[in-house]
Amino acid sequence: MPNRSELFDRLARVMPVFDWGRRYDRAAFGSDLVAAVIVTIMLIPQSLAYALLAGLPAETGIYASIVPIVLYAIFGTSRALAVGPVAVVSLMTAAAIGNLAEPGSPELLVAAITLAFLSGLFLIVLGVLRLGFLANFLSHPVVAGFITASGILIAMSQLSHILGIRAGGATLPDLVSSLSTHLGEANPVTLAIGLGATAFLVWVRKGLMPFLLSLGMTPRLAGVLAKAGPVGAVLVTTFAAWAFDLSGRFGVKVVGEVPQGLPPLTMPSFSPKLWSALVGPAVLISVIGFVESVSVAQTLAARKRQRIAPDRELIGLGAANLGAAFTGGFPVTGGFSRSVVNFDAGAATPAAGAFTALGLLLAALTLTPLIEHLPKATLAATIVVAVLSLVDFSILKKSWTYSRADFAAVSLTILLTLGAGVEIGVTAGVVLSILIHLYKSSRPHMAVVGRMPGTEHFRNVERYSVETDPAVLTVRVDESLYFANARYLEDRLYDMVAGRPGLRHVVLMCPAVNEIDLSALESLEAINERLSALGVRFHLSEVKGPVMDRLKTSKFLSHLSGKVFLSQHQAALELAGTASFTGTPPSHPQERTAS
Repeated sequence: MPNRSELFDRLARVMPVFDWGRRYDRAAFGSDLVAAVIVTIMLIPQSLAYALLAGLPAETGIYASIVPIVLYAIFGTSRALAVGPVAVVSLMTAAAIGNLAEPGSPELLVAAITLAFLSGLFLIVLGVLRLGFLANFLSHPVVAGFITASGILIAMSQLSHILGIRAGGATLPDLVSSLSTHLGEANPVTLAIGLGATAFLVWVRKGLMPFLLSLGMTPRLAGVLAKAGPVGAVLVTTFAAWAFDLSGRFGVKVVGEVPQGLPPLTMPSFSPKLWSALVGPAVLISVIGFVESVSVAQTLAARKRQRIAPDRELIGLGAANLGAAFTGGFPVTGGFSRSVVNFDAGAATPAAGAFTALGLLLAALTLTPLIEHLPKATLAATIVVAVLSLVDFSILKKSWTYSRADFAAVSLTILLTLGAGVEIGVTAGVVLSILIHLYKSSRPHMAVVGRMPGTEHFRNVERYSVETDPAVLTVRVDESLYFANARYLEDRLYDMVAGRPGLRHVVLMCPAVNEIDLSALESLEAINERLSALGVRFHLSEVKGPVMDRLKTSKFLSHLSGKVFLSQHQAALELAGTASFTGTPPSHPQERTAS
């Protein structure tokens, strides 16, 4: 029977709460409680706003921020990540369910719940199978382009609420056309509330903290009040709408009645028709949410020299989404802004998230009647200001300067997201990321190298003044060899050999080759046979141990016309001034142990 310590170690592999929970103390409790208060204050208006963005009732934003946070605290590995509704995932949710049911209908909420269930299920399957590495195929420049385009779409989609008109669309052209058509119907009072709230929130982000510090306030208190700025906008506009009956007298759209009480117990639909419509969007939401969440978690963990486990993060995020599905929510992930606030506020453990959930639960029980008169224009302003930080066109300049292939991928992702919608945009981003990788690796950098005078180092003949032997051609390949670049390797080597009539030896230098698959092995065999027919020996140098182990399982080494050298220096010493080679290759060539 395992002892208590071993039992906790086993449980901690599945639920990290058994790891950090064993060392939880009063100091950590105090830090987590302060962080939870700050994050709760920020999350109340933000959760309501993201529910509006997803096209769902306001209370679903609160529901999606309670149980998911607790489940992530149990199963997640990040000490500071704050899980809940985020802008991009909310937009993708709206795009996925918008055409499946009428706005505000129970069927729409069922679709959102089912989408969260499918996302959670997919994330958990990836985590159990340890497939978190698949998210690496979505390159950072493409993700940055997608998020920038999504930020523009989100901001444009909220202008209708700020203007007080009925307009919408899934793409930028549709949104611009719809807004232009209904611009004359703008409600002046709603517009004043929306613009005023936007201006105030922009000032809160940039000017409130310095202003409070100038008044002599302590940095910690000033930080708390600055984070609570959006709550101030909510309180003032809600009071004004109630006191002056702005909804009844001037037609200002407000949130309306919000149910008071605990998150409801809900059940996703198991309709095959609905699943077929949502499984694709669920996969895309899961991938984007995971990439965003892990990047934030890793960044924050690095600041405290901590580590996260990506595969266990999949489990944690999957559990959070399942929790949202069974408590009336919609898809969630780790949010950048709330996580940074959580970190800066001093969160020591994931327990801060559990305390935040408790605060939101109290808000759902006591504060929801006060939200009834909250203008939707205020929530729209909250979203617009929040997503302004997502829009970053500098990625275009950076990618243009550094890599034209990445620039093309980023540009196309942005254009497709804006012009065809978020689902097509993110799908294109995934496909482009994979294609870019395949394109780059299919044309590996290959350099003819020579010895740096007086050293044992070999460098590119086009970059350095090096010593070469006309009878020996040494080519360094800077990529693993696999099916996509095997033929390219053959063609390049043949071209190099064709212009060298006095050539007697070809050495393939392999310090960057981490793998040789079967297609590449067949290409090496073909190269060996063709060079032998030309009277040229084929050698390898600096082959890594695992690659050498794989080659030993084939007949390639026994048929190799040349040798395998431990280092390129040894190859150069042995092959210098050698006689010409003619005839069939030796039956047992000398072989050196690979490194």
